[in-house]
Amino acid sequence: MRLLVHSLLLWGRIRRQPTNTGRRGLASRDTMRLVQFCQLNKEREVRVGVDLGQGQGIVDLKSFDSSVPSTMREFLETGHRGMECAQRALSSGLCVVPSSEVGLLSPVTGPEKVVCVGMNYRDHCLEQNAPIPKEPIIFSKFPSAITGPFDDILLPDESKEVDWEVELAFVIGRRGKHIKVSEALSYVAGFTVANDVSARDWQMHRNGKQWLLGKTFDSFCPLGPALLNTFFWSPDPHNLGIRCRVNGNVVQESNTNQMIFRTEKLVAWVSQFATLCPGDVFLTGTPPGVGVFKNPPIFLKKGDVVECEIDDIGVIRNTVI
Repeated sequence: MRLLVHSLLLWGRIRRQPTNTGRRGLASRDTMRLVQFCQLNKEREVRVGVDLGQGQGIVDLKSFDSSVPSTMREFLETGHRGMECAQRALSSGLCVVPSSEVGLLSPVTGPEKVVCVGMNYRDHCLEQNAPIPKEPIIFSKFPSAITGPFDDILLPDESKEVDWEVELAFVIGRRGKHIKVSEALSYVAGFTVANDVSARDWQMHRNGKQWLLGKTFDSFCPLGPALLNTFFWSPDPHNLGIRCRVNGNVVQESNTNQMIFRTEKLVAWVSQFATLCPGDVFLTGTPPGVGVFKNPPIFLKKGDVVECEIDDIGVIRNTVI
């Protein structure tokens, strides 16, 4: 909890939830949109809730049941007990906080791991004239790179080539090692939207061309706006429109059906090397249209607004400062 509070103080501004997060991301009876939030008048009190969508408010799970943990990572560790509580709270119609009084945080903060996958869209490989990978290309971000769905992206003085990457992300819901592909989806708590912000000069030309430093500046991993719980969500996560806009202009437009290695394969693959834990975040790769491969290349500058959107999940919107 100390780490989470420090993160909130570092970024300072808890953003009010926009009243319209994209019509493709609205809740329905088939979804449970788990969020991590603060009430604007109680900025240090992190809570887990269920977003009702369409500006109807957020169900505060800890107000409904005081035994519910305050962070998503701890909530996921409770397993079925936590999900059953969330379902009861949603059905009760009680403990609803108005959307106007809520600041959304990243759905998960302080995970043990942030696992990223490179070159995982067929159309992105074609964009670079690169071969299709034979096995997942894995790298990572530091958890401190995570920021909220409507928080600012901090443009570092150390880089002149900061780029965007819209990505489908998922979060692990239970502990596992050497997980079988056939069982892998049962380890996934839900899906969300990510922006794998990347300093291309550091990724491609500095530090021995290792990717880590170029990927992990503070604020380089916006996540949100909600975690769509897999138990309550029926659409196929591998057949969703995915897009990125910069200052309202579409720069990336594809579909998650272009993914080379899908969720179950990624879970099984990474679990060979490391034990997966509740709250671990996976970023699954980006489609074509990133700035570095445009002619001429285009990079983010102060004042730019980046929107990353995935059908049925929602939109994150971050201003570059």
